[in-house]
Amino acid sequence: MTLVSLKVDKSGGDTPDHVATVTLLGPGKGNAMGPDFWRELPQVFAELDSDPQVRAIVLTGSGANFSYGLDLPAMMPSWGSMLAGDSLAGPRTRFLTEIRALQDAVTSVARCRKPVIAAVSGWCIGGGVDVVAAADIRLASADARFSVREVKVAIVADLGSLQRLAGIIGEGHVRELAYTGKDIPAARAQQIGLVNDVYDDQAAVLAAAHALAAEIAANPPLVVQGTKDVLNHAREQQVADGLRYVSAWNAAFLPSRDLGEAVQAFLERRPPSFSGE
Repeated sequence: MTLVSLKVDKSGGDTPDHVATVTLLGPGKGNAMGPDFWRELPQVFAELDSDPQVRAIVLTGSGANFSYGLDLPAMMPSWGSMLAGDSLAGPRTRFLTEIRALQDAVTSVARCRKPVIAAVSGWCIGGGVDVVAAADIRLASADARFSVREVKVAIVADLGSLQRLAGIIGEGHVRELAYTGKDIPAARAQQIGLVNDVYDDQAAVLAAAHALAAEIAANPPLVVQGTKDVLNHAREQQVADGLRYVSAWNAAFLPSRDLGEAVQAFLERRPPSFSGE
């Protein structure tokens, strides 16, 4: 499989330990998630799911950051007709299909039978939070920063954060993060349960993630997979219902003057001015 936005390493070092590493590459700045990422993510996790030599997965970002989230400039060409305020059923239906494809890409991480440990350094914004929320366990370096930032760009978060984070950090914390779009540091993320542990730097968090993955991989693989299946059973059905609802909501209501203003302000590198229209 030729990949552009992801790198997969199954080497396991000198002594194979049944741990695969998936690294976000971009190519957008800060590993921003463009069309290549959304196409490749489900392919990679389906392949790892079916590989009997892989028993656990570490997911991380290249460079200083995990991900800046959705690559808006790269995604805009396919969204142009939907953003028109007078878009009719055809464009809205196509946009609904696209939202659900992106949702399925994130869900491929949760659906993978092998436990996934996210090792987060630097920024983890928007779509980055969606992806790490779909992982089984999250670890962070001290410089990590998290933000459910969709509200800042006039979008209802629709790729899984609103559905999965409640079971991780609780309703109150989800609502605070989603309503404000604020950034929180690694220490706050650990305090609210978004990450299990915080390490000094990127090298330390990667080492810890690999050690934890190897510890998991040393256990009977079918039992570990069965445990994940049982833990996911009730939650993922509820998540699926929530994803269908928010995708229909955004296909109906996302086009707005505020969204156009958010995109224009982003491209012009200025603060947006929202009107509620």
